[in-house]
Amino acid sequence: MKFASLLFFCFCYQLASAQMNGSNPIGIFDGHKDIGNPKLAGSSQYDEATQTYTLKGSGYNIWFNRDEFQFLYKKISGDFILTANFEFVGGEGIGHRKIGWMIRESDDAEAAGINACSHLDGLTVMQWRPLRGAYMRDPEDEIFFPKKNFQIIQLERIGKTVTMRVAHWGEPLQTLGSHVMNDMKDTVLAGLYICAHDSNAMAEARVWNVRIDKPVPYEYNPDKQGYLGCRMETMNVFDGKRKVIHESTGRFEAPNWMPDGKKLLFNENGSLYKIPVEGGTPEKLNTGSADRNNNDHGISFDGKTIAISSHRQGLPGGGSTVYIVPIEGGNAKLITEKTPSYWHGWNPNGKEVAFVGMRDGKVYNLYKISVNGGEEIALTHNTTGHVDGPEYSPDGKYIYFNANPTGTMQIWRMRPEGAG
Repeated sequence: MKFASLLFFCFCYQLASAQMNGSNPIGIFDGHKDIGNPKLAGSSQYDEATQTYTLKGSGYNIWFNRDEFQFLYKKISGDFILTANFEFVGGEGIGHRKIGWMIRESDDAEAAGINACSHLDGLTVMQWRPLRGAYMRDPEDEIFFPKKNFQIIQLERIGKTVTMRVAHWGEPLQTLGSHVMNDMKDTVLAGLYICAHDSNAMAEARVWNVRIDKPVPYEYNPDKQGYLGCRMETMNVFDGKRKVIHESTGRFEAPNWMPDGKKLLFNENGSLYKIPVEGGTPEKLNTGSADRNNNDHGISFDGKTIAISSHRQGLPGGGSTVYIVPIEGGNAKLITEKTPSYWHGWNPNGKEVAFVGMRDGKVYNLYKISVNGGEEIALTHNTTGHVDGPEYSPDGKYIYFNANPTGTMQIWRMRPEGAG
């Protein structure tokens, strides 16, 4: 492969997918237009293959009591987080030409709004117009950041408070500042913008890793209130460019690379699915009667077999047991009779697996067992705490796992024959 990719996915945000009721939807946005009738017409385009947006726009400025710029927008209500990577195309033009995220009450040129702004000369600032037709004031309606030339820009609205964060590629986000927009409506237009800061010129920018997420409260309980959505992405680890390959309003989890590197394997609603790394329609993997899988599945080192944990109905203690199934699907073979048992790691020799199980009704301990089934061997004998996540080292000499027998979660290692 010419580049390495890293899998990334989450279900901590409600997905804010595109509402296709706009007259000209582009990517995840409802539409685009020139705000304020600039002299030169702008445009917005989306490359589906790279999931990159290209904006071109003119306009005298985004300032005083009215604005002129190209806007790629989405109507949205409530709290949300806007994140993307930005870069100008070409280094010519007035240094104060602008790109970034904007939240505004309407497409009126005089609308109240707030924007996260990066200039061609590197100036980074958050600016706002508190009321329709009001003049932006310098510096009363601005927050400046001493550092410059940020590629990653984030704008978050929680209640009435809007916060701007920025980062260079490879660095964590830094908070530029926050401002309370007391009079802003709940339903707004949020999106990407570009302004040439010159009525007779055209500016161009590329924008990628564009995400609009809706956060959930910290006290949110998905088991009681339902899952709000999942998104699966791949990321090029050399340049950080990400690509969404699968989204769902439900829950899926535990993606793994298939041995050929061309597909990913994940779990959804008790079944395993394969999906091409470029995206597409998921293909269900046949696991026979073991069709109540949880997120504990993994591929053997030789790429021929998948180990899974699946619940058998009617069993005490939760019913989870460990099976193995051929990589291309087929009848699942039960290898642990006792329950609950949750698979976690393959021995590199392909002859045994490590799993955690509860045998006293109180504490999970670490076990190993042959892939042919038979006697399970206890590797830990804790009477308090919890053991989780065992994995063999690549040479098969150690098993690493999490445990908290002392009351604090720690990382441990032991030899697979059970010696410490």
